[in-house]
Amino acid sequence: MIIDGKKEAEIIQNEIKKEISEFKKKINKIPSLTVILIGDYIPSQIYVKNKEKKAREVGMNSEIIRYPKNVSEKEVLNKIEQLNKNIKTSGILVQLPLPDQISKERIINAIHPSKDVDGFNPINVGNLSSGYKSIVPCTPLGCLLLIKKIEKNLSGKHAVIIGRSNLNGKPMAQLLLKENCTVTVVHSKTNNLKNECLKADILIAAVGVPHLVKKDWIKENAIVIDVGINKVGENIVGDVNFDELKDKVKAITPVPGGVGPMTIACLLKNTLECFKARLI
Repeated sequence: MIIDGKKEAEIIQNEIKKEISEFKKKINKIPSLTVILIGDYIPSQIYVKNKEKKAREVGMNSEIIRYPKNVSEKEVLNKIEQLNKNIKTSGILVQLPLPDQISKERIINAIHPSKDVDGFNPINVGNLSSGYKSIVPCTPLGCLLLIKKIEKNLSGKHAVIIGRSNLNGKPMAQLLLKENCTVTVVHSKTNNLKNECLKADILIAAVGVPHLVKKDWIKENAIVIDVGINKVGENIVGDVNFDELKDKVKAITPVPGGVGPMTIACLLKNTLECFKARLI
């Protein structure tokens, strides 16, 4: 089975749109997402444009604050502080990567946890790892929702995650532990990577190596989620050899059209949750 990420993202976006419409009718307020974009890195510009488009489609306010590549860290931090204090701003996102003169750590720490729609602030990271209520990073959340469309009860399943990044691998592990999976995180220093992958009932590849995972790395009826986005010639491919695996596994996400649309849908979901939390 090929998992249609676009279709699943549309379902989430329609639910969000309906809920925002109700808020507008009842209290005349709607969520507002502010994205800070620094420099002229083309992939970031495309991604931010897509976020803005989808936010407006569901009825959110969407603002993009653009800075040149040579902007000072202090100026960006001052803007974040203004947005933290602005009661109309539901969510704040600073698009990564950042130029060399700006510390990613200081920028992430500056965003108030209640407006951190990416879920990267250490408070949210700590809450997630402790099993408390938290804002969950968008891509891992999207992956989990796709997995649960295929298999509702994940208890006892062996999940293997390729990649240990703060953005994907680590939060993905926490989410799957919460679902009572047995979780193995493998990475570039892992011995016998193939043997570890063969144990997986669920495999999530998020390492950025084109077609790393091949047919003989996966057992039959596994669920495979491919987070990788790699350019090979004129083509965009994942970390998994999709053509080799699609007829062997229980379910698999394509690249593109799998995890990507879910990431944006979950960003909108997080923004709505931040908005609702401030109404309480």
